[in-house]
Amino acid sequence: MKTFIKAAYQPYKWLFLIPCVVLCTLCCGLICILVAFIFGPDAADCLAVLWSRLVCFFIPVRVRIKGRNNYDTEKAYVVVVNHRSMIDIPVIHGWMGLKIKWVIKKELKKIPVFGSACDSLGCIYVDRFDRFSAIKSIENAKKRMSKRASVLFFPEGTRTRDGSTSEFKKGAFYFAQETGLPVLPVTIKNTMRILPSDSLDLFPGTAEIIVHPPVYISNKGEEEFHYLIEEIRQTIIDGLMAVNQK
Repeated sequence: MKTFIKAAYQPYKWLFLIPCVVLCTLCCGLICILVAFIFGPDAADCLAVLWSRLVCFFIPVRVRIKGRNNYDTEKAYVVVVNHRSMIDIPVIHGWMGLKIKWVIKKELKKIPVFGSACDSLGCIYVDRFDRFSAIKSIENAKKRMSKRASVLFFPEGTRTRDGSTSEFKKGAFYFAQETGLPVLPVTIKNTMRILPSDSLDLFPGTAEIIVHPPVYISNKGEEEFHYLIEEIRQTIIDGLMAVNQK
């Protein structure tokens, strides 16, 4: 039955969904660039939320979020999330309610309109293969961030290909130390079923977001700092396991 539904979904995906997503990206992206130029990056965030929700509506993707009481949408955080699919981006941006600035690979800046729109929103482009360049990009971004802007990192550095959660890179946590912002661990689940890595095999589904309590890591010694990074990673993994058991 599922095979039949998946086969029936393909004409919709190619003839309606993908053209709609492209058109939506162009329209929202161009308006976003204009709004950000006139009113600033935070004002354009509503366009990114609209784009995210439209993308999820067209697929369609339902989103369930747990742990809303663990954060305040009026405050800023360093958000760290496990990375399972490109669908993670609209799911998180569309439903968490934070003014998110993404730390993303510089290759995405080359995508017409999308790349410029992300730049207008205040997203931080980094070279994953040049550590010093990445650090400089993040430091420059700090100077133009508003007090309500949260910065989101995928600390694994790339999407998982096998469902495992890789070791976390330390950039997000050094950034949290320097800014004094709390780290907000987030587990995202099921997006890999909706859109697997390195494919266009889209299929409707339900994504789950679990927001864990924030962790303060400023003024920590080196040993405790590294311990907290691993503890945060384990918290995110535990979230995945807890969902799997239901």
